[in-house]
Amino acid sequence: MNYSNICIILNGCMKLDRGLRQTAFFKNGQCYKQGIFRSPVRCLRSYQCLRKAHDDGVTVLPSPQEVSATLRKNEYNKEFIYGTIKSYDSNQLASNHPIEDTRSEAQCIFTPGFLMGVFDGHGGPACAQVISKRMLKYIAASLLSAHDLEKVKKQEVMDNLIETFNDKADIVQDLKMIYEKSFRTYLDDLSKLHEEGDVDVQTRLEKSVLHLDDDLSKEVLDPYSTDGFINHKTLSVALSGAVACIAYIDGPHLYVANIGDCNAVLGTMTEENEWISKKITKEHNSENIDELKRIWNEHPENERNTIIRRDRLLGELAPLRSLGDFRYKWSADMLGKLAVPLIGQRAIPANYHTPPYLTAKPDVFYHRLTPKDKFLIIASDGIWDMMTPLQSVKLVGEHMKGKVFFNPLKLPKKNIQLGDINELLLHRKESLKSKPKDRNAATHLIRHAIGGTEYGVDHSRLAHLLSLSPDVSRMFRDDMTVTVIYFDSEYLRQCPA
Repeated sequence: MNYSNICIILNGCMKLDRGLRQTAFFKNGQCYKQGIFRSPVRCLRSYQCLRKAHDDGVTVLPSPQEVSATLRKNEYNKEFIYGTIKSYDSNQLASNHPIEDTRSEAQCIFTPGFLMGVFDGHGGPACAQVISKRMLKYIAASLLSAHDLEKVKKQEVMDNLIETFNDKADIVQDLKMIYEKSFRTYLDDLSKLHEEGDVDVQTRLEKSVLHLDDDLSKEVLDPYSTDGFINHKTLSVALSGAVACIAYIDGPHLYVANIGDCNAVLGTMTEENEWISKKITKEHNSENIDELKRIWNEHPENERNTIIRRDRLLGELAPLRSLGDFRYKWSADMLGKLAVPLIGQRAIPANYHTPPYLTAKPDVFYHRLTPKDKFLIIASDGIWDMMTPLQSVKLVGEHMKGKVFFNPLKLPKKNIQLGDINELLLHRKESLKSKPKDRNAATHLIRHAIGGTEYGVDHSRLAHLLSLSPDVSRMFRDDMTVTVIYFDSEYLRQCPA
């Protein structure tokens, strides 16, 4: 069987890559390829050559209207009447084909609160697609009281734990049955957890993520150990991988569970009306020295020089924590039985002596929201490779100020004088200069991430980079997924201290 055409995971063909792509990306004005520093001048020349090839050839660059249509293709907005979240904007822009990023948003039904997640896949889209459909349900179940958990367990169908938004994809029926069986077992394990006593939210989030990752493994290994059957659909999910960043918002309480190199950034307004950014998360990659120490301490001293090579796990994987990716978790013997027949000896990484080398354990962060906290940005590293947290917060802050002009003018009182109307119109005319091109803040961020310069958005650069084919596009940017969550300051002001 060809590894690049294993199976259909969702409705539509989801191909799994034969291996990790060799990619280059910009970060902090520099360019990296496979973890090795490349000259930013060389990258600039590469971009200039691509631009010249466009200009000298027959390629016609997209117009501003066509560029906007491309950027807005996947945007979504949802508003809420009451609660901590006033609204949220989301959007995605592919670089890979198909896109390996996914996102998911939902409101808990049995308990208060919202769940918002961004999932960045690698080695194909399979793992990210599946966990985006399952993760929020696992977390919502972990938050149930013992009484509500028993009620849910008695139901025949378990699709009423969360209300999802903008959820267009569906999992094929045979995988649904497997996942339903795993979920029922998970609910039984949650009952045992309740018997042990009260468990805090951080622990519940951590256990739900780890349990889902464990289920991804069991859904391959259990049928194989029982009767030697290999389900290539569940295997394709297990061999690909995904990092994730999930926010749980309940009243003034913000929890963020992070696995890998997605990030969550809080936008806060100071007393002096200045924007400051608070990076909630920490990436699990080779730039995180604590993460490197953790991995070194979990393995023998004689592996110190081989565990991290070229800034990657075993010289291959950039994120140092992720879901799936069982090529770095299963024993070499199990990989030899399951993965090697499918993709060859390269399925077992070099220097693979003391697995597991990878974990899906999330770091869970807590922040108590105040009226000064205006919004939260959750995004895949395709965005953070292109801009800093402070830049993203300032862009969303400017967007908040300018987007009010998308709405019709409303006079503040009935008996307003003509002179006051004239002054109001003059002020509005001047302020319209800051009106953004996009209503959606996630689109606004993506536009600036790709086409932004110190002088504003360069349409020519934006058009060139959006017109590249996927194999070339990956040399300049990654898939981008952004969710911007706006908080209701008045609601937070009324929350008990």
